[in-house]
Amino acid sequence: MRKHIFRGRVIDVGTEEVTLPSGVTVTLDVIRHPGAALVVPLDGDRVTLIRQYRHCAGGYLWECPAGTLEPGEEPLTCARRELAEEAGLQAMTFHHAGFVFNAPGYADERIHIFVATGLSPRTAARDHDEVINEVRAFTFDDCEAMVARNEITDAKTVAALFHARRFVVRE
Repeated sequence: MRKHIFRGRVIDVGTEEVTLPSGVTVTLDVIRHPGAALVVPLDGDRVTLIRQYRHCAGGYLWECPAGTLEPGEEPLTCARRELAEEAGLQAMTFHHAGFVFNAPGYADERIHIFVATGLSPRTAARDHDEVINEVRAFTFDDCEAMVARNEITDAKTVAALFHARRFVVRE
């Protein structure tokens, strides 16, 4: 049973009474989310990241382009849109690399991860609420070092880089 608490622009917050596999019944705070798609733009061993302002993080974060699914939208359609809007890129090929749950202890958001190859530039068309001050390609090794130095701290990006590793072409 769900008790509705709040519905925002993207999330729906409530409490749910659930019976766990152990047989114990508990009340959980649960955020329902429509899901998202994330793109790892990959050219050989170079990954294009965006530096986007995130209010909750208190500043700019290096991230892979990503966005929330629109009602009825397929994850691949969302991935194509976000790659163009945020990174100013289009791709010949998209590989579905898996998915991750952002915070499964309290939210059902599923983020589909795509690796985009065959990249070419196009005009970025950012949403009014997106503040992106840099788009830059890094080697995959640089990305790993940035994670180690806490310069890439966005969890979905860290997970996506791990998934994308198997698509890296080294010359």
